[in-house]
Amino acid sequence: MTVHAPTFVPKILPLAVVAALASPMLPARAESEASDPAIVLGGVTVSGRSGGVLKTRQVLTSVDILGADRIEDRNVAQSWELLGLLPGIQLTETRMGAESGKPTFRAFNGEGYINGIKVLIDGIPSNVNSGNQRFIDMVFPLDIDSIEVVRGTNDPRHGLHAIGGSIDVVTRQGGNYGEARLSAGSFSTREVQLAFGREAGGFAQNYFVGHQHSDGYRAHSASERQAVGGKWFLSSPNGDLRLGLIARMSAQRAEEPGFMTAAQMAEDRWQSFAHNANDGDTRDMRQASVHLDWKIRPDLHLSGRLYNNIYQDDRRVTFTGNSGLSNSPRQRRVWDEEQNGLSGRLTWRAGAQLTLDGGVQLERQRNHYQRWRYAYALPTDFSQPTTTSNDDSHSLDNSAVFVQALVQATPTLRLVPGWRIDRFQGDTLINTSGLRGSLQDYGPIHQPKLSMIWSPSASTSVYANWGRTFQILTGSRAPAYLTSASQAPFGASINTGKELGVKLAPLDGLETRVALWRQDATDEVANMPSTGTTVGLGRTRRQGLDLQATLRASEQLRLWASHSLQEARVVQAYTASGVSLAGKEVFSTPRHISNLGIEYSPDAQWRLTLQGRAQGSHYIDDLNAQGKHGAHVLFDLSVRRALSSRASLDLQVRNLADRQHAYTWYDNFFWPSGSAQPMSSPGAPRSVTLALNLKM
Repeated sequence: MTVHAPTFVPKILPLAVVAALASPMLPARAESEASDPAIVLGGVTVSGRSGGVLKTRQVLTSVDILGADRIEDRNVAQSWELLGLLPGIQLTETRMGAESGKPTFRAFNGEGYINGIKVLIDGIPSNVNSGNQRFIDMVFPLDIDSIEVVRGTNDPRHGLHAIGGSIDVVTRQGGNYGEARLSAGSFSTREVQLAFGREAGGFAQNYFVGHQHSDGYRAHSASERQAVGGKWFLSSPNGDLRLGLIARMSAQRAEEPGFMTAAQMAEDRWQSFAHNANDGDTRDMRQASVHLDWKIRPDLHLSGRLYNNIYQDDRRVTFTGNSGLSNSPRQRRVWDEEQNGLSGRLTWRAGAQLTLDGGVQLERQRNHYQRWRYAYALPTDFSQPTTTSNDDSHSLDNSAVFVQALVQATPTLRLVPGWRIDRFQGDTLINTSGLRGSLQDYGPIHQPKLSMIWSPSASTSVYANWGRTFQILTGSRAPAYLTSASQAPFGASINTGKELGVKLAPLDGLETRVALWRQDATDEVANMPSTGTTVGLGRTRRQGLDLQATLRASEQLRLWASHSLQEARVVQAYTASGVSLAGKEVFSTPRHISNLGIEYSPDAQWRLTLQGRAQGSHYIDDLNAQGKHGAHVLFDLSVRRALSSRASLDLQVRNLADRQHAYTWYDNFFWPSGSAQPMSSPGAPRSVTLALNLKM
């Protein structure tokens, strides 16, 4: 079966290319002059260091960068929400304590079944074993310098979990500043953020402390979150050698209000239930990394990273209070994961026409996962489990090499071929039975890549890319690990993506980008390690159209807008009972995501920002039989008043129109037969926050 894009999609991109060709031909600009297809929203710190490893925007194509000035004054319950400011980002808002949601894109959903987005913090891999993105919440907005999103399959730098692209959260390093942000608002929310930096004599030190408390907008949804971090970097007198240490830790204690049926939500959207009264989450995360950057000679640069990630989570969750069901809906899930990794990257600028870039990456995971089930009680008594579903110790070792070349074939044409190879090893021990099993033998996973950027004028970039990424099974048991002699082996799911786009800057202050993309996967699997659920989706196709525009109309007025059309469909697969899934949409994938914003500063004292985002409805089950859910349109308003050069006040109103919206899920593989039904978590109502910003 062939799944076609909407009929108007193929017509838009050729028109854009024609417009590009019609642009006046000007000399090609130097590599440092933003003639690339990246879109930058807000201000981004530019390092004074020359050379170094190749920058993302030099070699990749669909790149969006969000600057600190769009981030630092945002009031969010969890840091992953900041990604909603960027174009084409789907937010899956589960709102269950620390397990609150995550951002995804390129038609990969945020349910936790298909974790297709790589996360990095300061270049350090920051996904948990399953691929979920929980480490993002270690970083508070005031400590962020920029967020960089790379879409597509053409990036050879990342392998595991980078199926549809990557997110890199870059924190503040160096500089001289002292800043504080004190805020209070709806639902008894209080937050303090303190950031401090000093740089002198080749030594840079940065510190951050953040604390947040909220009673939550639903009953039994209070949360306490804190983070602390430090960064120390020492540079040689000539700047050729830089060595640094980054350490951060965070902790969260949160209640979970529980999911609701449609009838319960209609009765009272903000209620919780007696059976959820003991539900909650205790989450601790730590990250430490050593960074080396060395300009060996003017044309040769070495970069190295050594890191340790620790993730510990204790979640108590009750999915229903019905006493007629088994003990499956009452669970305690405990993760204790540790990742140790090393990466090295060498960049050689062989000449004006050729730069070679390659690296080696190693990661070793040692993980322990436990899950217990409990008897019916109001509320659930988590002190005495009735059964042990999991008590598993498992390892996952990843080794990889990659190489790419930047070839300036002509003054206006840049080619970037690349190749990446990943290998995996590991084993599991099921402690309750003593059963052992080795990881599936995927062999070497080859991922060729190719990008092209053509800049016929100073205001135009036409680009195309092609590449392969992969998905492997995660978790602690079969089918990820071969624990039975009769178990059928799984191969890696290979994603082949292609994209064609054009970025135009036809007027001073105006940037636009249009991209048409498609991504085909073999043997895709919806895999939820925490519940032991594995569902084969077979061959799938994701495709879409991204439209973006930013306009600085004047010194006082800025506008931005984006609209992403996307779909994810099964091409060929069957359910366990033999029902064909061909033509069905992959669940929890909205067909469109839109962003709109306007910022107006009538003078130096005032700034008003109105931000809107819309997300389409989507099916919630693999058979597309439970209807569509989840559509919403939300607006946020921010007003800033500068009191002096060192102090300002922010008033922020989220969900300005007080729109009702909800996240809805359906897990017919988990519930006992005959009891499955859609379950929802209502989104937040209108909230108001007042914040005081101080610069010292």
